[in-house]
Amino acid sequence: MNIQPKHTEPLILSGRDVTAVLGPTNTGKTHLAIERMVAHESGIIGLPLRLLAREVYARVCEKVGAHKVALITGEEKIQPSGARYSVCTVEAMPRETDAAFVAIDEVQLAGDLERGHIFTDRILHLRGRQETLLLGAATMHGILQRLLRGVSVVTRPRLSHLAYAGSKKLTRLPRRTAIVAFSADEVYAIAELIRRQQGGAAVVLGALSPRTRNAQVALFQSGDVDYLIATDAIGMGLNLDLDHVAFAQNRKFDGFQYRNLTAAELGQIAGRAGRHLRDGTFGVTGQVDPLDEDLVQKIEIMAFDLLDQILVQR
Repeated sequence: MNIQPKHTEPLILSGRDVTAVLGPTNTGKTHLAIERMVAHESGIIGLPLRLLAREVYARVCEKVGAHKVALITGEEKIQPSGARYSVCTVEAMPRETDAAFVAIDEVQLAGDLERGHIFTDRILHLRGRQETLLLGAATMHGILQRLLRGVSVVTRPRLSHLAYAGSKKLTRLPRRTAIVAFSADEVYAIAELIRRQQGGAAVVLGALSPRTRNAQVALFQSGDVDYLIATDAIGMGLNLDLDHVAFAQNRKFDGFQYRNLTAAELGQIAGRAGRHLRDGTFGVTGQVDPLDEDLVQKIEIMAFDLLDQILVQR
């Protein structure tokens, strides 16, 4: 009996009809995906957050009508019988589909310790019949070209300028600021301080119910309050009317250990300041040491890959 393992050829993954649209925040990637999806007869878009899925669902409904759009997340399911388009969290995307179009947002989460295997599976195997878009950070450029033979890569520049504003006390932060922390206790403590000093604040946490999260975002977007206290979830594609992002913490628990945020992670969050052609700023609060010059440069020019490679080569 031959018990030697059978030799198999390595799996060759095709990137044919796959386009990777890569770039920093505020480059219009999600808007592009929505426009491309509704140009097809059917489509699926996978997003990293339930809150973002809800936002994109509303935008697609405005374009084609709610009777044609499904929303599928771990918390909500809206599935009209005649739905042609599905807006999902990436975990809720089907393993196979006959849809003409597929888009996967924030593909750099393939490197996440807890969720990366889900994103990797969808990136490698889920395809639209006619078109597939992979959206994410420029840090994915090289690995996507290596994994998907023939993939087309398009890079998009940021539409506005991002500048470092240094350190400010919580009570001296400008209006239209998001204050970022990484524990529920810290988020609520900051929110209470801001409410006492400034009169109002919205809170966005993953633990909130969909209705509460949506209501809190609407409270900030409408201008009823000028401060948003949130976790790093705001870095994942949410379209918020922010002028400034302030880090009240720069360490987080990643599911395995407490660690400092990487330059790319800081940039993903800071880049939410400034929308479209309006410039934005970022900084830290008194609880966090000022960012060093090299880190600030990486964030301002959104060139993490290039600068990191130069540092490694040295």
